[in-house]
This record gives sequence, structure tokens and C-alpha cells, in this order.
Amino acid sequence: MVTKSRRKAVVVAPSKKEAKFAEGLCLKKLFFIFIIGSIFGSLYEEIIHLVQVWWATGQFDWSLRRGVIYGPFNVIYGFGAVVMIYLLLRKPYKTWEIFLMAAVLGGVVEYLISFLQEFFTHTASWDYSDRFLNIGGRTTIPYMMFWGLLGIALVKVVYPVLSNFIERIPVDLGNTLYVVLAVFMILNMLVSWTAIIRQTLRHNHVPPLTPVGEFYDHYYNDEYLRHYFPNMSHPDQKP
Repeated sequence: MVTKSRRKAVVVAPSKKEAKFAEGLCLKKLFFIFIIGSIFGSLYEEIIHLVQVWWATGQFDWSLRRGVIYGPFNVIYGFGAVVMIYLLLRKPYKTWEIFLMAAVLGGVVEYLISFLQEFFTHTASWDYSDRFLNIGGRTTIPYMMFWGLLGIALVKVVYPVLSNFIERIPVDLGNTLYVVLAVFMILNMLVSWTAIIRQTLRHNHVPPLTPVGEFYDHYYNDEYLRHYFPNMSHPDQKP
């Protein structure tokens, strides 16, 4: 007698989708874009300065161009990149629309940061008053055109590459880096910008009222700050 063996049905459980770090246009991804944009902005400014000095004098002069004391971060570029990417990727805009919106956004960000720096720290890191088609000395129409072209490059070329790179970071590592870098950058900006405020007070002959002010006067003196912010000026400094 021949018996037929019963085949057991094999139930294959659906595979779980592998978790990605910072998937989509989320806060974590925007923060890493801010960090990367700040680093590239610092390098860009330093290379431009190097080329300008070499072209004018034939000498090589590498000078720091940062927005904070600790680390190669020019935060205006980081903020600009985040604002552009967040706003320009919300809808499928046409290329000419991206250009116009990025030009306006870049000009607004540059103008606003210049205004806030002068308002809170009484210092200025750039003054375009002698430039062609400048707007209040804080930005210019030609620079806005540059921001427009940069916006197209960000949306069409840079963001897809950055997004893929960031999402490939292991989840646990990405979450740890996010917390560590966020705390570091908050403290970095706080210390850097309060040191500049204290420098302005010092220039206006205001004595330190707390041990914190004394600490700043000792460790973050003019020579120290000049090394990290060589293009920063104090237009309203009292004699």
C-alpha cells in the first residue's frame, strides 16, 4: 500500500521593512544638513579668501571664516541650506520657480542674520554698502542670484545625495550623533555669541559684573576672538 506524504504548508512571514535613520524630510535630517552645510560654507569662505589674497598679492593666506569658535562651522550657510531645502521641496516646483524662491530666501536669510548680529552683538561680519545693487549693505542682488543658482543645485543635485548618505547611517549611531552634535552646537553657539557680546561691552568700557564676565575677558579676549572672526568689526565702538 502506497501512502502519500502530506506536505506541510510553509507560511512565510512578511519581512519587516528595515528601519532607516532620519527617513524623509524630518528634523534629524535637516539638522545633519545644517551641520554639513555649515562645514562646506566654512571651507568655501576660506578658499575664496585664499584665492582673493593670492590673486591680489601672490601670497597664500589661510584665514578662518566661521560663525562659531569651536569647529569649522559657518552657520549662515547651514541655516540657509535648511531653509531652502525645507521650503523648496514641499512641492514639485519648476526650475525657474526654484531659482526665484531660492534667490529671495537666500537674500532674506543673509539680510536677517546680518541684522540680528548687529542688533544683538553690535558687530558686523560683512558690509556690502559699496557693492553694486546692495540692499542696506546686508545683501546684494548679484549675491541673491548666486543663492538662486545654489538653490537649484541643492534641490536637483545635492539634496538627493545628502539624503541618501544620511539615511544610510546606522540608526543607533545616527541617534547618538544627533544628540551629541545638537548639544555641542547649542553650547558652541551660546558661548561664541555671548563671548562676542561681552567683547562689545568690553570695548565700550563696561566692566564685568559677574565671574562669567571675568572668565570671558580672560579666556575669550580680543586676540583670541580675532583669530576665529577676523572679518568681524565693531561699527558702533566707542572711543
